[in-house]
Amino acid sequence: MTEPVEPVRPSALNRFLTIVEKGGNALPHPATLFALLALLVVLLSGIAAQFELMVAHPVTGAEIRPVNLLSVEGLHRILTGLVTNFTSFAPLGTVLVALIGIGVAEHSGLIGAALRLIVLSAPRQLLTLVVVFAGVMSNMASEIGYVLLVPLAGLIFQTVGRHPILGMAAGFAGVSGGYSANLLLGTIDPLLAGLSQEAAQIIDTDYTVSPAANWYFMFVSTFVISVIGTLVTELIVAKRFPDTASQRHEEDIQEMTAEEGRGLMFALIAGLGLTALILFGIVPENGFLRGPDGSLLNSPFLSGIVALIFVYGVVVGIAYGIGAGTIRNDSDVINGMSRSMGTLSGYLVLVFFAAQFVSFFNWTQLGLIFAVEGAGFLKALNLAPVPLFIGFILLTALANLFMGSASAKWALMAPVFVPMFMLLGYSPEITQMAYRIGDSSTNIISPMMSYFALIIAFFQRYEPKAGIGTVVAVMLPYSIAFLIGWSLLFSIWLGFDLPIGPGAPLDYVPTAAGR
Repeated sequence: MTEPVEPVRPSALNRFLTIVEKGGNALPHPATLFALLALLVVLLSGIAAQFELMVAHPVTGAEIRPVNLLSVEGLHRILTGLVTNFTSFAPLGTVLVALIGIGVAEHSGLIGAALRLIVLSAPRQLLTLVVVFAGVMSNMASEIGYVLLVPLAGLIFQTVGRHPILGMAAGFAGVSGGYSANLLLGTIDPLLAGLSQEAAQIIDTDYTVSPAANWYFMFVSTFVISVIGTLVTELIVAKRFPDTASQRHEEDIQEMTAEEGRGLMFALIAGLGLTALILFGIVPENGFLRGPDGSLLNSPFLSGIVALIFVYGVVVGIAYGIGAGTIRNDSDVINGMSRSMGTLSGYLVLVFFAAQFVSFFNWTQLGLIFAVEGAGFLKALNLAPVPLFIGFILLTALANLFMGSASAKWALMAPVFVPMFMLLGYSPEITQMAYRIGDSSTNIISPMMSYFALIIAFFQRYEPKAGIGTVVAVMLPYSIAFLIGWSLLFSIWLGFDLPIGPGAPLDYVPTAAGR
């Protein structure tokens, strides 16, 4: 008679992942969440008005009281502002304009061909580094890295005799874990900057945040994340997925065609020509892209970054398409723009409700009241800048496990934390940078990340039993290493008081412009 087999107790990691998965699945759709939060703000404004809450404005000393939206006047304001809340929402126009340009580059095949060229031309000894670096660079074009680079990296690694999951892990680490590192600006930069600006104007109505606000830090982070990702791949993950006998997969890696090569050459020439024109506008003291006073601060160059992203995408995309034969007339260009817009239907719905929440929150002045009270609490703790921001980074990293969308989380967190840190003397730009570190680092272990299910499917091509636990177990070392390495880099940046972007200060000095 055989003894009954005792059930295997799930590991602590699997139990934790189950809690995370159930907690994340219990949350409503982000659009629904913002709609509910907007209603909650209305209710809270009525309650706060009943209790007659009041704080003193940190700059003017004026009394700040909550505005009651749960009233006839509040109802009128909601009804008359519903449309303009949406159309005037700062991130909306910037993202749409940037994506129109990027859409041409993607539709023409330029982005896909450039990624393949980078990865395929890498020496075997540098393959891992190139894959991680290419993943970081790909995030400027939204989801192209998830869809193209991650499976391509697995196929390339298998071809050279290495485990395909090792290649996909390295690619995924760069694409998603390095989401806030890049040598160039992408669509996420104007989106987050717009949300930061909306939040900053709770304190200072004239404050603006440039899409390039974090560019210096992002630029350096690209190399730091690429090196960390490579070391984790080779020293930790590779031990779980040892090299295999070199065996070409049934799907051959497509070599660059003559047409693609010609297209890339055309794109390179067009890109260099456009760059030379821009340098001619910003390098001379009287350059046409400088401000009226001859400086780059508040210049058309910085304030027009989104327009430049659009122009670059269109110009180099068309140049590639002409060279490669993928663009034959103006209809092909417009189709590329239209296709990128066609992917934004869900985003537009999300933005509609997010805009209402942000506007309601600003109208009620609850954000300013919370910021003043929270700043007073943090000031009483007397924390140094580094532990203060490290705590904020860890808070963001934890929140990312339950809400994967970077823009949705920042739309929730910015109206509270940006004003709060401004009252402590820290700029919106440095707060945004700290948020991006925490958000990016745990993307690769967040089941709520929109492409997480796709990564599981990619893993299952080589490990049929792979599931959420498999992906998280593989990617967890990257997440921990990115959090530690990025936090150290951030601490060094703060310690040496280095600028994080053109015209982006680390400190905020209250002015009379604040309400």
